[in-house]
Amino acid sequence: MIRRFALILALLATSAAQAADKPKYSSYPKGAKPRAAIPPPAPQPLPDLVHVAMVTELGTIELELDHKRAPVTTANFMRYVQLKRFDGIVFYRAMHIAWGQQPNGLVQAGLQNHPQKILKPIAHEPTSLTGLSHTRGTISMARYAPGTATADFSIMLGDMTGLDANPKSDNPEFQAGFAAFGKVVSGMDVVERIWGAPRSASKGEGVMKGQMLDPVVKVLTVRRVEVPAAAQ
Repeated sequence: MIRRFALILALLATSAAQAADKPKYSSYPKGAKPRAAIPPPAPQPLPDLVHVAMVTELGTIELELDHKRAPVTTANFMRYVQLKRFDGIVFYRAMHIAWGQQPNGLVQAGLQNHPQKILKPIAHEPTSLTGLSHTRGTISMARYAPGTATADFSIMLGDMTGLDANPKSDNPEFQAGFAAFGKVVSGMDVVERIWGAPRSASKGEGVMKGQMLDPVVKVLTVRRVEVPAAAQ
């Protein structure tokens, strides 16, 4: 139980918001009026299964997102993809777990609460509702409390079903679990390379100390791709 609780605490931690300079004023030519902000494009309609190619500097990871069973979480992820806000993000964390079949643990990436890029938090979709589970290759949302997830996510290196929702638990965190919403269908070798990348012994706070990648692994682009005929 202590080990499981430590694992939950580790996933609850995310990096502090990045500092961003904001202009103190706007300057326009005399007599000119500022242009109205261009609204973002409307969300794309999504099929039951959505495939995404995440191109990193260590190779490409292809994800299959389960829009049918996890519609809220998948639609949120795809909104960031559509707006190209995942382009240039980094994998910044690699949690190594000594027990179980190796490699075991997770890698984590995202916008790290970037104030100009994150969208509103989404409703929590527990695995007890979706029927999904945190097995090897699963992609899952990082969060603080349930309902706070935005744009950071983790990919499992091994089976970590202790992160699934457990409605019978007396602990609210274990009851909620984490929101799994898809899986890696190609490129687990890339995920393993990210997991095995150098880590800093001093960076990170609390349970995340020693888990921060140094250097980080950059994500170049994240794009929706056609679903293979065999997967439809």
